[in-house]
Amino acid sequence: MHSSRLVTTDDWPAAELHAAVLAGDLVAVGACWASIAEPQDAGLRAASFAWSVGDTRIVAGGLSAAWIWGACSRPPVPHDGCVPADERFRSRGAWTAVREIALEDDDVTTSVGARVLTPGATALDLLRVRRRFGPRDADALRGLVVTAGVDPAELARCLEQSERVPMGRQAQRRFRDAGFATP
Repeated sequence: MHSSRLVTTDDWPAAELHAAVLAGDLVAVGACWASIAEPQDAGLRAASFAWSVGDTRIVAGGLSAAWIWGACSRPPVPHDGCVPADERFRSRGAWTAVREIALEDDDVTTSVGARVLTPGATALDLLRVRRRFGPRDADALRGLVVTAGVDPAELARCLEQSERVPMGRQAQRRFRDAGFATP
């Protein structure tokens, strides 16, 4: 079930949705649409993520979580998802890339039925992801500081304490490369 604030291809044919966008009645929100009068907030983006992935076990992470928190303007395709490392998960479909990662209970919050990494956990996830760290990732990290209130000093402390975890030192380098100083 999706948010009543969203319209999806479950509601209308895709051609009608695209025509409503051209008419100025709807705006795209990820893979869904909403009235132009709807506030573009974290709840609306989280509902779009939940509809897109279709599995409540998947936690929005990386660029998808950054998009939900308003740190970047567009979601990634495919969505970045993760599940706790102790849950065995088999990914189906091409719309979500799912990773198993170590998660603490306070790393995840729920918004409109979607599980999402908290802003601080999202920043750490972006820094530790096992793929190329590009300009979009650095922009999303800076966006989390501005829009979601992630404290760079606290993030630097977390990185220092976890430098021996996988991708720990590389995360510190990425943090510096994104324009943040480490202690």
